[in-house]
Amino acid sequence: MKIGLLTHSVNPRGGVVHTVELAHALHDAGHEVTVMAPATPGQQFFRPLRCASELVPVASTPPDMVAMVDSRIAAYVNHLTPLLERAPFDVLHCHDGIGGNALATLQDRGLIDGFVRTVHHLDSFAQPQLMAWQHRSVHQARQVLCVSRVWQTTLAAQGIKALEVPNGVDAARYSPVPQATDAGLAQRLGIRTDGLVLLCVGGVEQRKNTVRVLQAFIQLRAQMPQLQLVIAGGASLLDHSAYAREFQALLQTSGAAPDVLLTGPLADDDMPGLFRLADVVAMPSLSEGFGLVVLEALCSGVPVVVSRIAPFTEYLQPQDASWADPLDAASIASAVQHALRGRDAQRMAASATRLAAQFSWQRSAHLHADIYSKMRAISLCP
Repeated sequence: MKIGLLTHSVNPRGGVVHTVELAHALHDAGHEVTVMAPATPGQQFFRPLRCASELVPVASTPPDMVAMVDSRIAAYVNHLTPLLERAPFDVLHCHDGIGGNALATLQDRGLIDGFVRTVHHLDSFAQPQLMAWQHRSVHQARQVLCVSRVWQTTLAAQGIKALEVPNGVDAARYSPVPQATDAGLAQRLGIRTDGLVLLCVGGVEQRKNTVRVLQAFIQLRAQMPQLQLVIAGGASLLDHSAYAREFQALLQTSGAAPDVLLTGPLADDDMPGLFRLADVVAMPSLSEGFGLVVLEALCSGVPVVVSRIAPFTEYLQPQDASWADPLDAASIASAVQHALRGRDAQRMAASATRLAAQFSWQRSAHLHADIYSKMRAISLCP
């Protein structure tokens, strides 16, 4: 099949990583895959792609969210219209509201007869236009997919019958085996190797619960003065500035700033080594679509702290993680202590092996291809 996969960015956000990994697995299975994403001048995908790609030209990102989303939807429509006229796709599959609205517009214009939309998670926006776009991108899709049961249930409450198609993890890429480059990465980023490292991935965001992680870290410093908090990533199209100011205010008044490292967005090649440098990875999120970081950390031989909520409770067994109440900083601190005290390489390896077998990109690609084929068969019926 000829498949077009649309994502909202070239940066390594969870949904973008999912899109790229799915594209590679579909490509390896023999399909003709093109990954598309908006890109400002000079931008490239965070990782080299094995399949075809289309960078949709956009100007520098406007500060206003509504204007930014509107401009990216229009850029997608303008880019895809002549592309579809030259060579139509068997399937067009978007992973966010920007691509979803572009495809909905093309569908309204009769240029395509339907599209697939994966919901990783849904956001709550203050701006009515953003909420309307999000709603349209889901409700006008011919087939909606999601990556966890919790979102399948959430969508069902809105009258949408979504199919659950899980994520995957590349167990060869994320490995506990130390590499010669790990020490150089630690030195370059300023990660201490003579203490303990608590790692969070995703930047400073309310959904990631970063302020409560910092509160937990402040509590832990009294007992673990050698502990360093490393917060990696943070490339996002959403505006997290108000929450970042709250985080910075607490950081400065607490006196913890010398022990907190914010790396900002990192090169994709740095991520496997970054996990290996950590002593524990914390992901006590308030909301997640799935939580790819958890699988990547476990495959890297690092214990994880997660929220005792779905989707984590769906795919993790009790022994796979240390569990926390995401609304209680003391609970997060206790879970970090539990993870550090109970670190067991054999148990983590067993968890990683089981999860990597359950969640492979090859299996995900096979399930996607089956759904695409059924949709195609229906559209070809007289």
